[in-house]
Amino acid sequence: MPEVKKADDDGVQIDLISGERMESMTSMEKIRMILDGVHEGNIVILEEGLSPDEESRLIEVTMTEISPDEFNGIEIETYPQSGSTDSGLLNRLMGNDETKKLTVIGPANQIKTLHKDETLISALVSRK
Repeated sequence: MPEVKKADDDGVQIDLISGERMESMTSMEKIRMILDGVHEGNIVILEEGLSPDEESRLIEVTMTEISPDEFNGIEIETYPQSGSTDSGLLNRLMGNDETKKLTVIGPANQIKTLHKDETLISALVSRK
């Protein structure tokens, strides 16, 4: 894995993770990479998001790691990319449900969603 430089104390680090990088990882590797970044105070943005099962597992693992003094949990916002809104019930039943969606994940005490609709996620990110 390439060396990643850390943000200084005056900024917030944002990790933009490509779908190409995520496709070769197992579900637990994805979850661990996301949580490791968020534990460090980073905002993680996934180009292609997680499957519904992976999102559920991320929330489960997060709940086991919450500690009042160290880790408050995560804030997660997702929206489908254009073109995936036409996936109806039949497509989902046939296994054709697209998981391509932008997902923003960050520490619960640093990220607050201000607005969300089909084309925009607006968030306020604060330092610790």
